[in-house]
Amino acid sequence: MKAIIVGGGIGGLAAAVALHRRGWQVDVLERAAEFTEVGAGLTVQPNGLRALDVLGLGDRLRAGGPADPPAGIRSRKGDWLIRNDIDGLRRRFGPWATVHRADLVDLLRAAVPPEALRPGIEVHHVKPDGTVHHSGGASTADLVVGADGVHSVTRRSLWPHAAGPRYVGYTAWRFIAPPQPVEGSAETWGRGERFGYVPMPDGRVYCYAMANAPAGSRLGPASLRRRFAGWHHPVPALLDSAQAEAVLQHDVCELPALPTYVSGNAAVLGDAAHAMTPNLGQGACQALEDAVTLAHAVDALGVRRGLQAYDRARRPRTQLIVRRSRQAGAAAHWTSAPLTTLRDAVLPLLPDALLGRSLAPAYTWTPGEKGLPCASHAS
Repeated sequence: MKAIIVGGGIGGLAAAVALHRRGWQVDVLERAAEFTEVGAGLTVQPNGLRALDVLGLGDRLRAGGPADPPAGIRSRKGDWLIRNDIDGLRRRFGPWATVHRADLVDLLRAAVPPEALRPGIEVHHVKPDGTVHHSGGASTADLVVGADGVHSVTRRSLWPHAAGPRYVGYTAWRFIAPPQPVEGSAETWGRGERFGYVPMPDGRVYCYAMANAPAGSRLGPASLRRRFAGWHHPVPALLDSAQAEAVLQHDVCELPALPTYVSGNAAVLGDAAHAMTPNLGQGACQALEDAVTLAHAVDALGVRRGLQAYDRARRPRTQLIVRRSRQAGAAAHWTSAPLTTLRDAVLPLLPDALLGRSLAPAYTWTPGEKGLPCASHAS
């Protein structure tokens, strides 16, 4: 059996690894000249690590990038609005890991046969019968997997009338700061803006910021330093240490829900299916879940039945996570002074158990859900 995978990011490479481990021939078509990831840090949460376990890679990530769960949310003055029970989260859900996005791509890429990797190939159109038209001609396969991101050609080809990406009203910056001491990972909320930081195993610090802005706004590091200059330590120090050329900015978009993730012998996964806001940090984790579930389903049930099983298993879950992610960050982007004052007064009063209940749907996923045979036993 042969699969063509459109897109060589985290989701596409994970699907390639999962299918290859089951004896499939895979071709990964990547538009870029090489297989890598332009980005910054990435926290792989417990459900993402369990998906990587199916690929035989989870322990390698745990060993190289162990991390604590997030410590909570602070006000711009440094007061705790939500303080997480780190040990309790770890006991309940399992470990976290923090890596550079490029390192995770390298880990996945190394598990795919080199001859399956085809960089520099731009896909023009995908058909439900398994035909892919691209810059190198046309290819056919038993299965086509669209893992080509929020602006997916696969999605547009299969559902030409589906709505495209929707800007959610805020832009984001990401960078990795040089090694410096920080106490755990935390996110700080202001009025229409927030800043987060996550220590990495090598001492560097993954940082991100988000702020309300018109779509297409481009604000450099100097404006970021001014915006967050009065915030609690270590926010200004992290920004002061950032190299201007290393700060990446992108507008935050999400995709409206599709009625199905499959069409004929083709399917979409990851951001191509359900691009979401980064508020829960679940984008890459959901792509990993998609990949192992899809590979397991089509191998166990055949392509057509397997794709239907994949859709039944993944679409309700991922669309729930999209909604939860949108809701999780909404209060950070309020701009009304009375509302943000009320928010900062109410959040510390919420019961600790509320956070665990809100996170459980994301973190408690295990392979083999929704009646599919257990993926961890399928290879």
